[in-house]
Amino acid sequence: MDRPRSAAASRALAYGLAGLVFLLDRLTKYLIQQQVLAGDSYTVIPGFFSIVHNENPGAAFSLFSAAQSEWRSFFLVGLTAGAAILIAVLLWHPGGRVGESRSSMRLGLSLILGGALGNVFDRIASGTVTDFLDFYLGGLHWPAFNLADCAITVGAALVILDLIRSRRPAPKT
Repeated sequence: MDRPRSAAASRALAYGLAGLVFLLDRLTKYLIQQQVLAGDSYTVIPGFFSIVHNENPGAAFSLFSAAQSEWRSFFLVGLTAGAAILIAVLLWHPGGRVGESRSSMRLGLSLILGGALGNVFDRIASGTVTDFLDFYLGGLHWPAFNLADCAITVGAALVILDLIRSRRPAPKT
């Protein structure tokens, strides 16, 4: 009887974290949309970090933003929604690779799910994703991003680390 309750608690934590990421992402984007005019920039750390308000019609790091096809949004929504559904299913099933994995895999997948839901919500609601974190160093400039992108990146790193660790042979004692 402990196994189903443990699986249920694990699911609740995973989906709860994804929901928290989604809500924080929505809150930060809402604040930017309400307080910062599109295209404006406010320096936080001179020469390193600014808050901006960019509406990105493309994918991560502005990929496909210059594409003029009317199918771009459908493609990006479909791809993101498909990935979110796959991750939600992986987190639901108590058995298999994810259910029996270390918490780093579940944590990583939860972060990816929350971030994907945040960005797909934007894309469905407005056709663009609000980006506002702008890092640069002199002439080196990273494309602006948002909290959902941060969660996806950290989540992907955790999943990769978990996969690498799971392939190592167990230490001999």
